[in-house]
Amino acid sequence: MHGAVLLDAQAQVVRPALIWCDVRTEKQAQELTSQIGAERLRQLTSNPALPNFTLTKCLWVRENEPENWERVRSLMLPKDYVRFRLTGERATDLADASGTLLLDVAHRRWSEEMLDYVHMDRSLLPSLYESPEICGQVSAEGASATGLVRGTPVVAGAGDQAAGAIGIGAVSPGAVSATIGTSGVVLAATSLPALDPQGRVHTFCHGLPNCWLVMGVTQAAGLSLRWFRDQFATSNGQVESYEDLTAQAAKIPAGSEGLLWAPYLMGERTPHLDAAARGMLVGLTASHTRAHVVRAILEGVAFSLRDTFTIFEQIGVPVRNVRLGGGGARSPLWRQIQADVYGQAVETLAAEEGAAYGAAILAGVGAKSWSTVGEACAAVVQVAQTTAPDVQNSLLMNRAYPSYRRLYPSMKAILNEGNPAEKIAET
Repeated sequence: MHGAVLLDAQAQVVRPALIWCDVRTEKQAQELTSQIGAERLRQLTSNPALPNFTLTKCLWVRENEPENWERVRSLMLPKDYVRFRLTGERATDLADASGTLLLDVAHRRWSEEMLDYVHMDRSLLPSLYESPEICGQVSAEGASATGLVRGTPVVAGAGDQAAGAIGIGAVSPGAVSATIGTSGVVLAATSLPALDPQGRVHTFCHGLPNCWLVMGVTQAAGLSLRWFRDQFATSNGQVESYEDLTAQAAKIPAGSEGLLWAPYLMGERTPHLDAAARGMLVGLTASHTRAHVVRAILEGVAFSLRDTFTIFEQIGVPVRNVRLGGGGARSPLWRQIQADVYGQAVETLAAEEGAAYGAAILAGVGAKSWSTVGEACAAVVQVAQTTAPDVQNSLLMNRAYPSYRRLYPSMKAILNEGNPAEKIAET
């Protein structure tokens, strides 16, 4: 999602894509907010300006690589470039387009006002489709490159989060998914666009008509555990498995004996919208072990995702059932930690393919195997396991959550004081 693939008049790629987690565009995001105003941005796009979003990538290229920008005749999202090569069609879906900052999310159309604000031509943008709609067919060239049959219909599809929500059946109000991959996302389906006045969560079109989703994002969820494993869990050139690390962490009591982790390794989106946020490990003592740190990371990521549940409660988004997805859902310990931190039972599903499963469901609806996405999900999405919160551990996690919430303000205060080594060098 969010990446910027820029093509010239001959449909050749102008420069390497700027992908979602590239936050070099913080300056452009801030300038957009200053130029248009935070409230007006939310009115036009239902979202704040974030460096992750596609428009900021375009503005960065225009400002820093004007010779490249002069060549641009088409803007695509990464999966839509694959579609273009497969079918020859310039198309995107409303769910993925919601992360461009160029879509009027509430009315499910490109925003002419945003295009005017940033002096971009509508001709740069692909055609819009609902996710289950057929938008093209496999071309002769696409068939030759892939082995697929020429003329095979291709549906619009969706970005990973909307497709993942469909893959676990989060397609009606009250259904919530919590996914831990590289990033972490808590996502709720809504019948109307739900806006947070503070802009802490994102409101996107869902991958089915007349439905929206509101979601909060933790930038470095599974990435936190991967970073720790890659840096501190290697022996003789061999990297320990996640299963071994979490098995060790499972022997540590809930709460990690006072150790807290803030997973801000790549800045943060929810609830802080701060690309300059930094990770923290707080409360270390000589009695803590590596297993304590691993458990603290698992708990810290879950606390970060709980921040989105807190916002949902504040803005009136219902939470009826929570379904887990991503690599984090495969870990029995991380499932239990999430149930304890959220204070609510969590479900895992028989199919683990997540977004790919959702994409297959969308293809099935487009091919008329089912009449609607809801009907398809009812037929093929099955709950495999329910994990209930441990009452005592949930109480402990509830007491620790306010302490976790104080980490970010403390970190900001420290960073605002500046780097002591730099100050010494200046004197």
